[in-house]
Amino acid sequence: MRLSYLAYTFSLIIMYFSAVLLIPIIVALLYGEYHSVLPFLTASAIALLTSVTIRKIFKNSEEIKSINDIKKSEGLCSVTFSWFFACIFASIPYLFYGITPINALFEGTSGITTTGATAFTTFNYPHAVLFWRSFSQWLGGMGIIVLFIAILPQFAIAGRQLFFAEAPGPTEDKFTPRIKSTASALWKIYAGLTVIEILLLKYFGMNWFNAICNSFSSISGGGFSPLENSIIGSSHTIMWIITFFMFFAGANFNLQYKAWTKFNPLILFKNEEFKIYFGAVVSIALLLTVSLFLNMHYTVGDSFSHAFFNVSSLVSSTGFCSDNYADWDYVSKVLLLVIMLFGSSASSAGGGLKVMRWMLIFKIMKLEMMRILHPKAVYNIKIGNYTVSKDILYQTLMFVSFYFALIALSALVVAIIEKNTIVAVIGSVASIGNIGPGFGQIGPLGNFSDLHTVTKCIFIIDMIAGRLELIPFLVLFQKDLWLIRK
Repeated sequence: MRLSYLAYTFSLIIMYFSAVLLIPIIVALLYGEYHSVLPFLTASAIALLTSVTIRKIFKNSEEIKSINDIKKSEGLCSVTFSWFFACIFASIPYLFYGITPINALFEGTSGITTTGATAFTTFNYPHAVLFWRSFSQWLGGMGIIVLFIAILPQFAIAGRQLFFAEAPGPTEDKFTPRIKSTASALWKIYAGLTVIEILLLKYFGMNWFNAICNSFSSISGGGFSPLENSIIGSSHTIMWIITFFMFFAGANFNLQYKAWTKFNPLILFKNEEFKIYFGAVVSIALLLTVSLFLNMHYTVGDSFSHAFFNVSSLVSSTGFCSDNYADWDYVSKVLLLVIMLFGSSASSAGGGLKVMRWMLIFKIMKLEMMRILHPKAVYNIKIGNYTVSKDILYQTLMFVSFYFALIALSALVVAIIEKNTIVAVIGSVASIGNIGPGFGQIGPLGNFSDLHTVTKCIFIIDMIAGRLELIPFLVLFQKDLWLIRK
């Protein structure tokens, strides 16, 4: 690995992120909250100073004019370090409002990684702060690096290594010939859906600020709302609008791009992953509807609306709530836990294990059973018309193993610290899956502020590892990666 390339790429990303940190200042000025200018100006200045300092320390990086030949290991490290530092810079503004450093870092990390778990105990903060919580999720939903690849010429060619380092899904499905074009197309769909949702929420009764913030948080699979009680108390119309966009936040954006460009929504249902995703959401939501009607004695309309809203929220790892599901009956909570573990689609804004990986795992299991019966037969695993390579199958098995191993390890340590199994298990699942709230004291109307500092640190690491889908994070622990070259 060449430190000069790592330093140049990392400093470049941080430099542009420093500009992003200035955007909430516009909100502060619009609302006359001039005292909210300094926190974001300070965060931006620190990010910019960090970028300049790195360039000065690694003087060879100043001689680099292009990163077109950046290697995979350098791309993985650049992306991972960028996300770690983005979380730190995102947390700085919160420090100006009396929030402790660990809670500020937890909130900043939860925002950038679109987890939606909060350490806030009150929502009595300026508009700029509440806007930043949602806007940071919107940035993290599609990916900070993907945004820079889409708009910055420096990443036109080298973006491939960074693109797949930030979104290392189970398949490398790109739908345009160039990575820059792919990133641009993804952001066009993402931004387009956001604008449509904002307009719909405004038309049906939300004010502009809440419509913008809730749209940022729902289409990103984030879950931070400027409202203290999330979406609780909203009309059924508002709930169904947000449900629709949360559902598509968890659907494959590559597939959505094809459907939009060809003006043919039926393309979605020709895709095996989408059909399973759609089927799982509808099936669990209908079962939950029945459970809420029978066990919680909701009306049919309320049962139906709350079921589809909260299932869409958890499957897309958004974390919004239309009701305090922590108080629901046991059967209903089990159904929510099932969909929480299920996860969203590959190439989506959602988190979790992902539908594609579940598909591959079951196909691998079926293949091995067939080999036992017919040991001489030759079998291939296919997704649609494409044969899945052995490398992807191996990576999937490795990912799933690490995913549950990290959950188990985190839950074990947290259980010892907190002496609370529900917080330990659900908190680990929610953090690594970037889902956010869980049950009990960390439920949809609860928060993580009272947890031990070590527990928060564990969940912070889990959130970053989960957002990067483990691979770039785990690579950092391989000693071969740190063989320094000029």
